[in-house]
Amino acid sequence: MAAIFTLIFALLNLMLQISSPVFSLDVHYYDHTCPGLETTVTNAVGKAMKNDKTVPAALLRMHFHDCFIRGCDGSVLLNSMANNKAEKDGPPNISLHAFHVIDHAKKAVEALCPGVVSCADILALAARDAVALSGGPSWDVPKGRKDGRISKATDTRQLPAPTFNISQLQQSFSQRGLSMEDLVALSGGHSLGFSHCSSFQNRIHNFNATVDIDPSMNPSFAAHLRSVCPAHNNVRSAGSPLDPSATVFDNAYYKLLLQGKSIFSSDQALLTTPKTRDLVSLYASSKMAFEKAFVQSMIKMSSITGGQEIRLDCRVVN
Repeated sequence: MAAIFTLIFALLNLMLQISSPVFSLDVHYYDHTCPGLETTVTNAVGKAMKNDKTVPAALLRMHFHDCFIRGCDGSVLLNSMANNKAEKDGPPNISLHAFHVIDHAKKAVEALCPGVVSCADILALAARDAVALSGGPSWDVPKGRKDGRISKATDTRQLPAPTFNISQLQQSFSQRGLSMEDLVALSGGHSLGFSHCSSFQNRIHNFNATVDIDPSMNPSFAAHLRSVCPAHNNVRSAGSPLDPSATVFDNAYYKLLLQGKSIFSSDQALLTTPKTRDLVSLYASSKMAFEKAFVQSMIKMSSITGGQEIRLDCRVVN
């Protein structure tokens, strides 16, 4: 009888680990095996930021794109090979950059604690530091992720697109165990960064059969975007900051959204249901409420795991 109970307990424990990967992560995971980890990553991010103000937005976006494909397993970091086009070379990820920051952090961590820390954990920590060093909140990052061995450019079609409506956004997030509350809070990541014209061209030229410009947009804001992104734009670098304080993590994104000055269709979509609009209004009026929600949703999203190994080089499988 005791053996039967032991077997049942073991099976229940296994089921719990499979269905709730978040329980395998722990903020103290490296306390004994690599106590200098967090300081090392923070130093790498801070040094990179001094040379390039776009680094924080790049790292935060990189972490999102990693977690939304096969979980937060560092697969977005892998290079394409002769027989495989990797995630980083998929259409939505072509503009990702700052991979060198993770490389430098990994090199420093390997010198400190060889073969102990995953690239996925370094990326999760770097994303946190990107927010905190840009004036946003900090938080304890649960750690213990493993690195994945699979990275396919075709999988990037699963990423939520800037043209998505609210139904498409809800489906994309719910498939990853994320709620509408998470959607609104994580969209606040658009406080940092820059968008190329191609991501919002649909709103300022040939919006539909009757109007050229999305009528939900502030007219003067739309006119400004049209001036930097003409219909037949040939400037590859042309685009717009996501908000005027695009290097500072704040709640300006939500204030601008309520003024009709959002960049993406997916931003505007947050105003199309009472629940999401109410949250936008709350975060626009309270930076504290936004930061609290953002931290909770970041921890939730970054706890979607899926890897199997500790990669020694973040760009190639062992």
